[in-house]
Amino acid sequence: MGKQKTKKSAAKRFRVTKTGKVLHRSSFSRHLRKNKSKTQKKKYKKMKELKGTMAKKIKKIMGK
Repeated sequence: MGKQKTKKSAAKRFRVTKTGKVLHRSSFSRHLRKNKSKTQKKKYKKMKELKGTMAKKIKKIMGK
């Protein structure tokens, strides 16, 4: 059986840390920013952690 290939589309969107956490970028940060508060915009810059079954699926896709 061959090696597990990583899905490149998922590799661009998600990151798996050494401890096994799955991180992704926040949504709602691209446009329509003028009517959002400064604190909201600051929060969107941080990466958020994925949990549960979705995290497991992403790890499998990433080959980890």
